[in-house]
Amino acid sequence: MPTEPSPGSTSTPPRAVIFGCAGPRLARAEHDFFAASNPLGFILFARNCDDPGQLTHLVADLRAAVGRADAPVLIDQEGGRVIRMGAPHWREPPPAGDIGALAERDLAAGRRAAWLNARLIAADLDHVGIDVCCLPVLDLRFAGASSVVGDRAFSADADIAADLGRAAAEGLLAGGVLPAIKHMPGHGRAMSDSHHALPRVDVSLEELKESDFRPFRALSDMPLGLSAHVCYSALDGDAPGTLSATVIRQAIRGAIGFDGLLLSDDLSMEALSGSLGERAATAVAAGCDVALHCNGKPEEMADIAQLVTQLSVAGMRRWARAREKIENDNSSNFNILSEEFNNLMEVASRL
Repeated sequence: MPTEPSPGSTSTPPRAVIFGCAGPRLARAEHDFFAASNPLGFILFARNCDDPGQLTHLVADLRAAVGRADAPVLIDQEGGRVIRMGAPHWREPPPAGDIGALAERDLAAGRRAAWLNARLIAADLDHVGIDVCCLPVLDLRFAGASSVVGDRAFSADADIAADLGRAAAEGLLAGGVLPAIKHMPGHGRAMSDSHHALPRVDVSLEELKESDFRPFRALSDMPLGLSAHVCYSALDGDAPGTLSATVIRQAIRGAIGFDGLLLSDDLSMEALSGSLGERAATAVAAGCDVALHCNGKPEEMADIAQLVTQLSVAGMRRWARAREKIENDNSSNFNILSEEFNNLMEVASRL
């Protein structure tokens, strides 16, 4: 695919959506659709990541399609079960729960491990041009809850989750990658997997504020965040958080105090109902700045593009502010950082 910008696209405010693409190379039809629909950015999955050269080219082609060199390109490179860039070309990070276990024994060592791990993730992402990582997961672990979160969470302790989440976010930023905290206002209590069904959380608002919300409130200054497809009966007994103006206004923007760019979680998940276009339009109307659609299916993306308009003035302000947070310290010796991280985790395995 050519990498020259599409003429005229830079003058048009982007659409309030982030799209996926189907494979490791951008098809002509995808290029033309993205050029016409002008999404804010893109999200990548394992199906898109073969090797560093291919991935660098794909990232450049996606940005060229919309004519914006700063179009965000996202990925979920959490570690453990959620890895999109894997061996043999990239380091495979451990699950957050392993770092949390270290922190429960030695908080300072856990913080350092969280920072190092994220800094190393950022190095891999920055090398291929990816500038947003959907990390850290700030959900808490709850006994008996669905395993969809599980060891993707740092801890059941809100203070530890916040400490390690802060360290991970700072590690990403130091490497030129924006963190996106998830899943607001909290997915940890869910008894079902929102990929397959709508979870309900039936605890009081006070209990949510004293536990689930706390890590998010501690990191409310972060530039980006994802919503949760969870129904919170104390706030809105009918709609999942992503589609609920009440949840977004009272919990995410209110009790948590988050004023960064709010993305929906993936709209293709079965927790939601209605067409993909309806889901996206409802999420934006409820208060999400950006609708997130991940699977790259052209008919679904076309439906969304018909119903979702340009990014709002508030969304543009939040995105501009997010980009100002990017740092990039290229002075780090990654072999030394990797060795330090591995030594910390080796010590942790013997505790």
